[in-house]
Amino acid sequence: MKKNHGIVALALLSAGTLALAGCQQGSASGGGDGDDSDGGVVTLQFQSLSDQPGAQAAVSEAVDAWNADHPDVQVEILQAGWDGAYDKLVTQFTGGTAPDIIHFDAASIVPFATDGYLADLSEGLSEGVLADVPDGVWDSVTVNDQIIAYPSTMQSYMVFANADLLEQAGVEVPSGDSMTWDELREIARATTTADVHGLGWGLGSPAATVMTLAPGFGGEFFSGSGEDVQIEVGAAELEVPERIHQMAYEDGSLDPVSLTQSGSDVLASFYGGTVAMTVQGSYQAANMVTDAPAELNWVVLPPLAGTDGAQQAANPQTYSVNIDSEHVDDAIAFVNSFASGETIAAIAQADALIPASSEARDIVATETGGEDGWDQILASADGFVGAPFLHADGYAVWKDTVLNPALQQYLGDQITSEQLAQQLTEGWG
Repeated sequence: MKKNHGIVALALLSAGTLALAGCQQGSASGGGDGDDSDGGVVTLQFQSLSDQPGAQAAVSEAVDAWNADHPDVQVEILQAGWDGAYDKLVTQFTGGTAPDIIHFDAASIVPFATDGYLADLSEGLSEGVLADVPDGVWDSVTVNDQIIAYPSTMQSYMVFANADLLEQAGVEVPSGDSMTWDELREIARATTTADVHGLGWGLGSPAATVMTLAPGFGGEFFSGSGEDVQIEVGAAELEVPERIHQMAYEDGSLDPVSLTQSGSDVLASFYGGTVAMTVQGSYQAANMVTDAPAELNWVVLPPLAGTDGAQQAANPQTYSVNIDSEHVDDAIAFVNSFASGETIAAIAQADALIPASSEARDIVATETGGEDGWDQILASADGFVGAPFLHADGYAVWKDTVLNPALQQYLGDQITSEQLAQQLTEGWG
């Protein structure tokens, strides 16, 4: 199959030491014990990035169950890590050694699909699997009308609050289906004192947060797909950074120091009671269960809603199939089996992530009882929508070289929002 050169060009930008000459394409199972031409057993290589022990156990259990039921098609787990995964996969694809089944995330895997390296799963996934995931999430893994990955788990951005500090400020803990940004601002003001900031928000690398929350205000940034992409940075796209800026510099309710920190760094302030609220990836709920001081009465507030509702861009973890695998149909069949509610629910709980599958979410809700913030975290899944930036060629480079630095300048109060918009627009060109 003919391949484009976008992946190779991007790899040369991000890892200049890699020599990525065009190579004969093939799969990791194309030969040896993966060759069933003589009636032998087919071996599919499954590269998994799951790094939590519970998630690894869930993956192993699903693979063991498949292998027991399919003696002629055996799956072998290749345990890998997230660090350097993109460059490693570039090398594997261009060298013809990519595994049959690939675990990754939508933002990273879509460029490989655009360049023709991934199989279309549309016909191989069952009607039940297809119907169990919302359309907005399927949009994040659809390229040229082809489903190029199964979306498994996701994170959302949630507001964590010290309920005692809210009570001391006379603020009632919000309990509706969602919470507006205006409510967040009011609570942050009310809980700010001489010793406490109402909000701490780790935005040392703000790009992912801003792009994920932008759909709540109708912010899209991009239209079109592939190389035919146009950027627009208007009022809707600027809403999230402008509101953060207002709380930090107009209200004084958001600790400006936290804007230079990571989310994990801000947790120390939250645990110490010097910030009343913090916005974190939903997965941090699991860390709070084990790490937060016993006396800290923490809660998760309802999903943040902008003018367009509590929408967030979906960037799920994914499972794809190498289009040059010698056993594409078998690999897709495994992915379809792996997508069971029980397996995805087990992985989601281990990683403290949100299942894309409705069945898996129901299982997590039942098994957790909605405690430790799971009720609000799972509710945020209703607002996941497709992310236009996932389909913009060159987004990864623009994010690192233009978007992150420009947002850091703006949130550091060094440039205006107009200058921010100008930098983002001209930087894309």
